Amino acid sequence: MAQAFTAAVVQMVSGSEVAMNLASAGRLIEQAAQAGARLVALPENFALLGRREQDKLAVAEPDGTGPIQDFLAEMAQRHGIYLVGGTIPLRGADPQRVRAACLLHGPDGRRLARYDKIHLFDVDVSESAGSGERYRESASIEAGDQVVTVDTELGCIGLAVCYDLRFPELFRVLLAKGAEILILPSAFTETTGAAHWHLLCRARAVENLCYLLAPGQGGLHDNGRRTYGHSLIAGPWGELRAECTESGEGVACADLDLAALQRLRARFPAVQHRKL
Repeated sequence: MAQAFTAAVVQMVSGSEVAMNLASAGRLIEQAAQAGARLVALPENFALLGRREQDKLAVAEPDGTGPIQDFLAEMAQRHGIYLVGGTIPLRGADPQRVRAACLLHGPDGRRLARYDKIHLFDVDVSESAGSGERYRESASIEAGDQVVTVDTELGCIGLAVCYDLRFPELFRVLLAKGAEILILPSAFTETTGAAHWHLLCRARAVENLCYLLAPGQGGLHDNGRRTYGHSLIAGPWGELRAECTESGEGVACADLDLAALQRLRARFPAVQHRKL
């Protein structure tokens, strides 16, 4: 197992054209790889953030094949990296909805894991009915029901997506399954991000004594939605290791040291002291 390595989170402002989004993602992945990153994570909806929620149905792919999945495999193999493909729309059982699938590819391009977003963002952000801050992901997305970790040479990786961040019990299950590195592709709204993003990311990292990589969308999108950005890497003591502090595209890199993580867990065994 690689005890120390560089990881990167990619921040994007994805729009309604898949080809343009993939071109942007490819350029940012290359930038991260050139900076020495062996693990690179893309944000939620990196390949499409359409004008309407139903737009994702038109580009949804069957599991295992399609231009977006082929892109992830090619990028991982080309750069010899572990690549987390944010979320992409994969076809599910309901033809009117998709699965929001987070995919992990290894350095040889082979897919190692798939996690389907469990918690769907069905909320009214604002008290004002006319503000437009209303979201119903369940209208176009089928929820997943499987918690996913995968052992790699870099460490044990646990996958979650965006709104999952608000459900600490999910992360406890990931921890119980061996997670050392939590990866959370996101597209937090500007409103909820300003209120809760840093607080929740740091809490999930420190309470589980894990590294947390949180790549996000960060800017104004074709549908008029504004996302918070601040893509970050948090350490197991809750410290910020790296962050994209500006809106717009960006890459933030930090070194992850799994030997140091295990030493911290040994001298501060909070996760072993749980009673419930």
